[in-house]
This record gives sequence, structure tokens and C-alpha cells, in this order.
Amino acid sequence: MSFRMKAITREDHLAFVRARPAVSHMQIPSWGDVKPDWRAESLGWFDESDRLVGVGLVLLRPLPKLKRYFAYLPEGPVIDWATPDLERWLEPMLAYLKARGAFSVKMGPPVVTRRWSAEAVKAAIADPQARRLRDVEATVHEPRAFDVADRLRLLGWQQTEPGGEDGFAAGQPRYVFQVPFAGRSLEEVQRGLNQQWRRNIKKAEKAGVKVIQGGYEDLPAFHQIYVETAERDRFMPRPLAYFQCMWTALKAEEPDRMRLYLAQHEGEVLAAATMLAVGEHVWYSYGASTSRKREVQPNNAIQWRMMSDAHTLGAGVYDFRGIIDTLEENNHLLGLLRFKAGSGGEAVEYLGEWDFPLNKVLYKALDLYMSRRCYCGGPPRADRRRRCRERGTPTAGRPVELPVVHCGSRALGARTTSGSTR
Repeated sequence: MSFRMKAITREDHLAFVRARPAVSHMQIPSWGDVKPDWRAESLGWFDESDRLVGVGLVLLRPLPKLKRYFAYLPEGPVIDWATPDLERWLEPMLAYLKARGAFSVKMGPPVVTRRWSAEAVKAAIADPQARRLRDVEATVHEPRAFDVADRLRLLGWQQTEPGGEDGFAAGQPRYVFQVPFAGRSLEEVQRGLNQQWRRNIKKAEKAGVKVIQGGYEDLPAFHQIYVETAERDRFMPRPLAYFQCMWTALKAEEPDRMRLYLAQHEGEVLAAATMLAVGEHVWYSYGASTSRKREVQPNNAIQWRMMSDAHTLGAGVYDFRGIIDTLEENNHLLGLLRFKAGSGGEAVEYLGEWDFPLNKVLYKALDLYMSRRCYCGGPPRADRRRRCRERGTPTAGRPVELPVVHCGSRALGARTTSGSTR
């Protein structure tokens, strides 16, 4: 028998989340407030005893001039993914969303498929024969993930392929880098850092770099160097108002849901980053740094402070978010992978995002339209696509975007320096 689904209150949604060790920050009620261009709803699954057994935050975006919606559950929903009868969960969700006018549903099962140790990642980068992380033998395989994938295919779900630049550009990152904290002291975590990281942390301390927690009033300082980072690393930055909205919405739900850190040297902000926390999971969300005074190592200093504070908060994992899949030296993001691997954690592959077309005609039409459209929202013309490529802006493989949002929409997967989206 399938579960019953209905809309639930924010309070019931949040209570369910708080009762779990960890849930994605994109599946909490306040995340919907961060996405004003979407209509957010809290959904609940109920068993035969009318007990709430699962929740999901769905973001709905209308098609222009049509009362039809693209439905998106980023890194969710929060259900029992280990169950052999996933149809009990997914069929009522699809029926509910279809009745709400959805023409397509996208979700991101929070299911890990493989893990690579920092040593394995380092060896893969050094191997000239290795082209992509996905082709490198993993340190750990999660067998149940492949069972989940098989069941989803049998139910009619379609796995989406990463688009743009190695998975940074379409939806949420499939590959992330995480540092396990559970059962480890902070000293043990520090010993797991590679020699370069430990040296740089000491160098920053000796140089007088100070890492402080900032407040709402410090967001403009963060944003200034974030824009500088965007220009240097070739991604489209979000406006300051987005971060102000995020700060207000998330901290209204939980005071420690979001933090801002700034690394200062002689009164100048050299690096800044935001940190998100839900239960025992902590994420490095957005990061920025100036090209000035790199020799004082502000990036290692700010990350170590964030990791230390996350450990104090009781985190079971510190999540650096997205990493690239490619291992080729000419990729300008390979340095970011090296940096994260120096933390001594592990590269983690998730099951990725999955689509269910409820109206195949509309789904295919949007797929075709978006395959010809560049990030910057321009028309599907060859000259526009050429200019996008010249700026380093991917153009193809966008079956899930909607023809709107401003450049850099994280909800639709624009790349950031930390590699997280949404």
C-alpha cells in the first residue's frame, strides 16, 4: 500500500528535520524563502496510522504563459531510500505534483554510490592515464546505491547527465569532497591534513591573519571579493541581495543555520566564506578570495577555522561541496580539487539527479529549447552561443533549466568557487 501525501506546515516539516541526524540544507523549509522566483511547498508522507514518515521541499517554477510547473526537489526528498519498494513513496508524490500542474519532476536522491580517499584522489591526479574520477577505482563502493538506481529506472525515472563544466553546471553537484568528523577529535582531524595545509595554517597564523565571524553588516565586504573571484574564475556571481535574503531566511529558522567568516590581514579582508549547518552536517557553501597577499595563506586559515567551529558544533561531516570530475591538467578547476583533497577527507559520488516527465511533449520542448540556450539568458542563436563560449559560459545540455532566472542562478546550477549550487 502506498503512503498518503499532502501538504504540511513549515512547523511539522522542521520538526521532522530536527528529529534526524542530518538533512540537506536544500530540504529545509527556509530554503524555499531563499528562492523567491520559485513557489515552495512542504510535502509530507503519511502511513496508515496517519504518522508523518517522510518530508520533502519542492520548488515549483511556472512555464511562461502556461499554468504548468517544473517541480524540483534538490537533494531530496527525505524518505527511506533503502526500502525495496520505492514506488510506495514516489508514486503518490508524482500523483500529487501532477495534480498541482507539474509537467516534469526532478529530484536528487541523497544516496552515496562511491568514495575515494584523499590518497586515491592524489594518485589519480598524478596519473597521466587518468582522465576522469569516475573511471578511477573507488576506495569504497556502496552496493545499495545501484539497487536504488535500478529501481528508479524500472519506475520510469531518467538519470540526468552532468552538463556544462564537469558537473558544476547542471543542478546539484554529483561529486563532492567531505571530511568525516564522527568519532574523531579535532587533533585527529588536524593530523589528517596534508603537510602543505598544516604548513599554510601555521604560516597564516605567523603572518597575523585573523579569522572572524561576521554579521549581516559584513555581507557587502564578502560580496566585493566574491565578485572579484567570479571575474577571475569565470562564473556569474549572485547579487548581494541574494546573500542578504539567504542570511535573513536561514538564521530566522535557526541562529546557527548560516555563518559568515572573514580572513583579515592588517585590516584588509583577503578571503571570506559562508557556512551552513543542519543537524550533524556542515557545508562550506560560498567562498571568495582576493588575489592580493596570497602568500599569507588566508584560504587555509579560514577553512581551518570553519572546520574547527563545525567540530565544536558537533558536526559528523564537513562538506566542501562540489568538485570536478575531470583530472586533466589544463582544467582551471583542478587546483580547487587539489586544495580540497589536502584536507585529508574523501571524494564522494552521489546518485545524481533524476527526471520524471509527466508531460513528455512539454518536457521535450523545454529540453530542446534549453539545449540551445546559454546561461546568460540570451536567445538560442549561434552568435550568442559563440560569445558565451568565449566567456567560458557553457551552452549545451540544459534539460532542467527554465528560460528565465538571472545569470548565475544557483537554483539551476551555476558554478561557484566552492562548487555548490542551487
